Amino acid sequence: MGDDLGAAGLRLERRGPIGWCFIDRPEARNAFTPAMYFGIKRAVRLANTDPDLAALVITGTGDVFAPGGDLGGRADPRDADVPDIGHEMLPFLTIRDSRAPVIAAVNGICQAGGLLIAMLADIAVASDRATFRAPELLRGIPDATFSAVLPAHVGIAVARDLLLSARRFDAAEAHRLGVISRVVPHDRLQDEATRAAREILQTPPMTRMHVKRMLNERYGFIDYQTMFWALEESPEPREGMKAFMEKRAPNWVPPGLDSDHGS
Repeated sequence: MGDDLGAAGLRLERRGPIGWCFIDRPEARNAFTPAMYFGIKRAVRLANTDPDLAALVITGTGDVFAPGGDLGGRADPRDADVPDIGHEMLPFLTIRDSRAPVIAAVNGICQAGGLLIAMLADIAVASDRATFRAPELLRGIPDATFSAVLPAHVGIAVARDLLLSARRFDAAEAHRLGVISRVVPHDRLQDEATRAAREILQTPPMTRMHVKRMLNERYGFIDYQTMFWALEESPEPREGMKAFMEKRAPNWVPPGLDSDHGS
């Protein structure tokens, strides 16, 4: 497909040997369609196969990096068809295992699948305006990738806090906890992301590949079987997504308890 990533909400720019994948779907606050998730995989594969590219930067537009999947089920008629391949449609492990360096330039709101992209990139450079959240449990989703990845970054106690509370946290806390690795002034974000890519490209690719493989072993088993079973069979994800769209508390929230259901 060349530089066409197969998704209307993504675009690829070439800046010398570095490709820039922009998440650009302002009408839906950059929420991912299935084609966008698969398009991120295409962008990573392009960085690994195109002889004119050596690295990839993934960033957002406006004040949003990526909020995760589009819970409204909206799509774009310009999107390419996506194969029915379950969790293999998701880009997270492709980013993690990429031989070409992948940098996340987190420009703003970063949560759910967007946060996984940031954590599994080789380096996440975040704007000092960025905010973070893992809201899956609010929607009734037992997210397998977060359950494996987040404890490896922050430890079990903090992972419990962030996943079970689904609370927001700012860039300074994300950096302090180890969710991301660099925080920079907002107007320096793209320059600093480029710097990070260039720094990694000073290292030899084969040796770098082995170091990444050894680091990635710390993530452990990712139980996609349970996650996708729940998405198909459990009533909780359907209720969570319906409640989100209707801007009400889901039916598991005890009466009289304040709910953070609408955001």
